[in-house]
Amino acid sequence: MNPDPLNNVVYIGAGSNIGNRLTNLQQACNMLDELSQTSVEKVSDVYISEPFGYADQEWFYNAVFKLRTGLTPKGLLLHCQRIEFLMGRPSDHPRWGPRIIDLDILLYNDMTCDLEHLTVPHPELHKRKFVLVPLLDVANPVHPVLGETIHELLENCGDSSEVERVGTKQKPRSGPLLNL
Repeated sequence: MNPDPLNNVVYIGAGSNIGNRLTNLQQACNMLDELSQTSVEKVSDVYISEPFGYADQEWFYNAVFKLRTGLTPKGLLLHCQRIEFLMGRPSDHPRWGPRIIDLDILLYNDMTCDLEHLTVPHPELHKRKFVLVPLLDVANPVHPVLGETIHELLENCGDSSEVERVGTKQKPRSGPLLNL
């Protein structure tokens, strides 16, 4: 009997505020689903949120993708960075600046890791409503460091920014879709 190669549950936060934001999120979702040893299992609703850090830019569309993967955290990070590059995100983008796509590994099982370019769980996860709200659409996992569920983190989040649902969609049955 072969072990399940898709044995890791990962949550990816996705954001876009350049171009057709919905199309960008859909394309990133499709590209993640096409990765070897990876399948997108659930997709949150899409939310619009005000920009963080640098206010003079378009508002972001955000979603969270629940994946099952056999990739390591570092391997998945490299694929996420490649998707961002292929979609047109420059490698020298300003922190908190405009971007065509941003993909962040939020949680990887109940693992913690601190590598040079990757910290899991994402260090800002519990501080950002634009991540917590869509994450709660797909699951309510326990934060492996803080020991609280996503729902509890959202209730206690000090972020006062606006996060509003853009539309609703059907949860995917045979593939990841952001049907709005």
